[in-house]
Amino acid sequence: MTRSGTVETAVGEARITWAEAEAPWIVLAVSHGAGGGIEARDLQGLAAALPARGISVALVEQPWRVAGKKLAPAPRTLDAGWRGLWPALEKPGLPVVSGGRSAGARVACRTAAELGARAVLALSFPLHPPGRPEKSRAEELLGAGVPTLVVQGGNDPFGKPGEFPDGAYDLVEVAYADHGFAVPKKAGTTGGQVVEVITDAVGSWIGGLRE
Repeated sequence: MTRSGTVETAVGEARITWAEAEAPWIVLAVSHGAGGGIEARDLQGLAAALPARGISVALVEQPWRVAGKKLAPAPRTLDAGWRGLWPALEKPGLPVVSGGRSAGARVACRTAAELGARAVLALSFPLHPPGRPEKSRAEELLGAGVPTLVVQGGNDPFGKPGEFPDGAYDLVEVAYADHGFAVPKKAGTTGGQVVEVITDAVGSWIGGLRE
């Protein structure tokens, strides 16, 4: 079952599109990055696959995106939007996994502990700007304070899996994939198969939170 609604925040109106499980035990809330929206294939794949596992998925559009702006605002504004819509994510009365792709993953990591998130899902975490490994954002990831899963493309210019520091998080590599989880022909896998790898990994990991 899918429904959509808007939520007022201190920085504008956000939108949540729900893909609800019939008998949910947990909510996965995921937001988009700075360069796209919830139409990203990994986000859509999660919304299509996870409700069958009892996981309701909330696809979150940040206020700047709902307002039709092309550039994401400063991190503090992104965080304020996420805080403002959090009560709507908690409304079903279930534990919430805070997640996102790219910039959305950074928001989830920065706010997880204060919001009481059950865990964090970081899709394509931008460990550093392309070609600037010295500008590391590892502190955000390592400071999440809750169980964290990173799903990272093997050829992501924002940080390849081998560049990630040791820490208390899990990491799943999507072989050959770039920042948007696109893969070259040499990978021998289709876009659909890549999405299946992601959804299976995320679904299994969230399932482990129930134990």
